[in-house]
Amino acid sequence: MALGWRTKEIAETLGISAKTVETYRARIMMKLRFDTLAGLVCFAIRAGLTSVE
Repeated sequence: MALGWRTKEIAETLGISAKTVETYRARIMMKLRFDTLAGLVCFAIRAGLTSVE
């Protein structure tokens, strides 16, 4: 997500369905209390889970 990949690209890379990617994303956002994908991406960058390149 932070790299700008579409749901379908993430699903193909992980070998799961696009719906599963959407479900996982929604669950992560709910648990971390983010309303937007942008907030989630900013969190990942600040936490060192990914970098801006």
